[in-house]
Parts: sequence; C-alpha cells; structure tokens
Amino acid sequence: MNTKERMAIPRQHPKELAPAERIRSFAEVTAGYDEATALLEANRCLQCKKPACVQGCPIRNDIPGFIGLLREKQFEEAYWKVRETSTMPSVCSRVCPHEFQCEGSCVRGKSGEPVAIGMLERYLTDWMIAKRKAMSHACALPNGRKAAIVGSGPAGITAAYLLAHQGYKCTIYEALPVFGGMLSVGIPHYRLPRDIIGAELASLKSCGVEIKLGITIGKDKTLHELHEEGYEAVFIGVGAHEGKKLGIEGEQNTKGVLHGVDYLRRVLTGEEMQIGRKVVVVGGGNVAIDVARTALRTGSDQVFILYRRTKEEMPASKEEVRHLEEEGVRIEFLAAPVKIHADASGKLTGLECVRMGLGEPDASGRRRPVEQAGSNFIIEADAVIPAISQNVQHEADRGTDLKLESWGTYTVNPRTLQTSVPWIFAGGDDVLGPQTAAKAVYQGKVAAESMQRYMEGKDLEEGRTLSCYMVTW
Repeated sequence: MNTKERMAIPRQHPKELAPAERIRSFAEVTAGYDEATALLEANRCLQCKKPACVQGCPIRNDIPGFIGLLREKQFEEAYWKVRETSTMPSVCSRVCPHEFQCEGSCVRGKSGEPVAIGMLERYLTDWMIAKRKAMSHACALPNGRKAAIVGSGPAGITAAYLLAHQGYKCTIYEALPVFGGMLSVGIPHYRLPRDIIGAELASLKSCGVEIKLGITIGKDKTLHELHEEGYEAVFIGVGAHEGKKLGIEGEQNTKGVLHGVDYLRRVLTGEEMQIGRKVVVVGGGNVAIDVARTALRTGSDQVFILYRRTKEEMPASKEEVRHLEEEGVRIEFLAAPVKIHADASGKLTGLECVRMGLGEPDASGRRRPVEQAGSNFIIEADAVIPAISQNVQHEADRGTDLKLESWGTYTVNPRTLQTSVPWIFAGGDDVLGPQTAAKAVYQGKVAAESMQRYMEGKDLEEGRTLSCYMVTW
C-alpha cells in the first residue's frame, strides 16, 4: 500500500453506547476495535522516519514500531513492543488524552484526523486479555532488599512493578480503602472499567508486592518509621487529591457545596449520594466533565457546567466534551461564579454568576477572561461542585522536613526525582501537579531507576537511560 492509498483511508471511529442507554449505568461507553477495524486503522500510519508521535508520548512508546507489527497481525509482538516502555498500556490506552499527546503530534492530523493511536494500543491489550496471554515479564528472584511505595496510583504502581522485577521486596501503602489511587477514585468506570485496575493489582501481587490498604503514612506510620523498618528507599506518589476552592462568598458552610475530587471519591468508593436534580459543576477540565457525567448517572437530570472561557479553550478532552453534550449536559460558557446563595437554614438555593469576555492571552496561552460589569445572573441549584484543579495533601510527609515548591508540590532533582531527603523520592501529580496517567507512569519509571541506584550505592545521574522532564502548572 502506497502513501496515497494510506492517506485515502478515513479514521475508524469505534462503536459507542447510545446516550440514552449509557446515562443509566457506569458501563464502558466506548467499545474497542475488532480485528478488521484495527488493521484498517493501522494502515493509515505513514511510518514516519522522524515520528513526532513518539515525542508527543510522555512515555516515549515506539508507536510506529507497534503499529507496524499490528498491521502484520503480529499482535502479541506488537503488545510487547509497547511494554518495552509502558508498564500500564491497558490503562493509558483508555484514559490518556491522546489528542494532546501522541495523536496531537501525529503528522496526519495536520491535514485531517490523526491515527487513532490510543485505540490501536487498546486493541492490543484487549487482544492479549481475550487470548489469555501472559501480560507481564517473569519476576526476578528476591535480592533481600526492601523499598516502600506510598500511594497506589500510576506512578506508585510503575515504581513497584519495576523494582519488584529487579528483585526488590516492595510494599505499597495506600490510604484509601481501594487500590489504584486516582485511577480508582477519580476516573469513573465508564472510562476505566475496574477489572483493568484489578489486572494491574494481580500483576503486582504475582511478583510479591504487598499491598496495604487503609494505612495513611504520616498518621498511622511515618516515613522515618518505614526507613527504620528496613526500607532503604521510599517513593511518595500520593497524587493531588485536595480540591481547590473557588474562594467566593458562601462556599465554606453552605449545605450542598461539594468539591469535584471529593464527590468522585465518595461515589466511586460506593457511597450512595443524592445531591438533587439541579447540579452546577464549575470548571472546564476532565475532572469537571467526569463529575457532571457521574451526576447524571446517579439521578441528577439537570446538570450544567459553568466555564469562564469558550469551548475552544476548554482543557478537557474533546471526545469527553462531545460525550457530555450528547448526554444532555448544558455548558454555560463565558461565565464565572461570584457568590453562593443559601436560605436561612444554610441550604444552597443558587449560584450567582457573572458574564465574562476574553482579553489578552495569559501565561497558559489562552485568552484571559475579563468580567463584564453589571452582567450578574443566578442559576438555581441543589448542588454546586467546583472542579477547577487539585492540590497536594501533605499528611504523608508529616514529621519529615521535605522541601516544597511554592505551589505545594515536592521539590525534586528533575533528573532523578530525589527529594531533599536522600532516601525519599517522589513523582506523579505530587511533583507535576494534576497531569496525565502517562506522565505519572514515566515519572514512576525514573524514580524506580533512581531508587535502585540509590540502594546499590551508585551515582544517581551517571549514564542514565531515563531523564525526567518537569511540568509546571
């Protein structure tokens, strides 16, 4: 097949549940490709000599390599090509915002739609599961040394997986009652089915990784106590689970005001929540989208999103925004909250907002929203859920003098992820701020190499195969 023929193949779109059906459950919305569709989509890849898609992937997967194998029907070999660099392809293929990463860098996207890299990666993981193939390498013999991982999100899972495969005895301490960190309590089942997370858990346990749920480091046990128990190196991957406040009148004590990550955590750990029919979600990122779509699935039938810029500036995945609108959620653009109203008993009655215009671009490159005087209006609401970003909680480092950045993330060596305490390393959202699963996975890889070097008494930087990149937020 020549280039012209490949360019003539349109992007293959997966089947999806109908909106009326999907809002009644948490069933996965997007189906995977079948073999014929995957092969057709794989044939759209131009196999670029300088593949920009690889540079767009935070993990640096060999994308042309696995796609080339896939279209030759070498599915198992293609899967292992992905696993050369990625510890969690079944997760990343589903939840990563590919349009901003690998697919956003695909040369085909310059004059049409990019290759569906995420869907092709997902096809391989689903094929391996369907064929009951082994999906991880054999474990190494124990070497008698121990490392502790605080947090079971993608960064912690990756660090534990890689260290365990080098013979280190790893123990993961998770404060939540469920395994997976933000994968489990921040991403709804309709985007990431729980059996996928369960497979990651099984993979870790098969290599002797011990998982201790419901133990909060800093409260039940300190970092120093872990070190005294023989853990030579500790990785902190606690994520960013504290919702940022709007900072407006009425937010603190009004009944009916929840925060996005708190709401998702409560629902996704099984709590039955009745928050009323009229729900206003504030924010334009993926957390805001997840909150709104979750509210729909738990009984709220008048759900609004309030966003202070336009649709073009929304940081959320375009596919998630499309799904949201198909499901009946209305987005109120160019509007921002200014006051929460309540009745005499303190119960929420409405959200006062103001219209916005767009001025000059700010540091993010997006045009700065500017308040329009005299444009105030009120939206009646039973619940208001801000979902504008998250901060890092610092219970884990209580009693340990770790240096922090001004925005509250851990200060680390950008090449090694070593903190100001030599035996402690950190990565993922507690270093990057709220970011993607793939970026957390990559930092888990960097930290694992650094921890191994530290425990073996080697120089942390000399001749490294992985060097980290940092993202400010």
